[in-house]
Amino acid sequence: MASHTSEVIVGGVVIAAAAGFLIYAGQFSGVGGPAGAYELSAQFRSAEGVTVGTDLRLAGVKVGTVTGLDLNPETFRATARFAIDDDIVLPDDTAVVVASEGLLGGTFIEVVPGGSSFNYEPGDEIIDTESSVSIISLLLRFVSGSDE
Repeated sequence: MASHTSEVIVGGVVIAAAAGFLIYAGQFSGVGGPAGAYELSAQFRSAEGVTVGTDLRLAGVKVGTVTGLDLNPETFRATARFAIDDDIVLPDDTAVVVASEGLLGGTFIEVVPGGSSFNYEPGDEIIDTESSVSIISLLLRFVSGSDE
């Protein structure tokens, strides 16, 4: 009887630890988007390397995360949705660029703010985008001497 009681207690502790880990991971991974954030979207020709949870950075500082990534079946472009911290207000001529931390580094979305006096509202789409550049295709161009 005592053996069953200790098994139940140990099982409860394991389940509580797992639940605590999941809550911690959900809060600090940014997958659900930060609390106090608004959503914007953008379409890219190629969003290679971008996944849900990818950082959105402004001047090298994380200001949001990618919350969704889908293919637009009409335009055949990748539509990324991101949650941006409420205290970051972006002008409506802001650009977003799929960037890399280096040759072998991870991918993030860089925010390049514009100078407009009008700002994006929650739910707006950022029009000025630049897609990711494939290192392999650049190397093939260099090796083949192609200008295209």
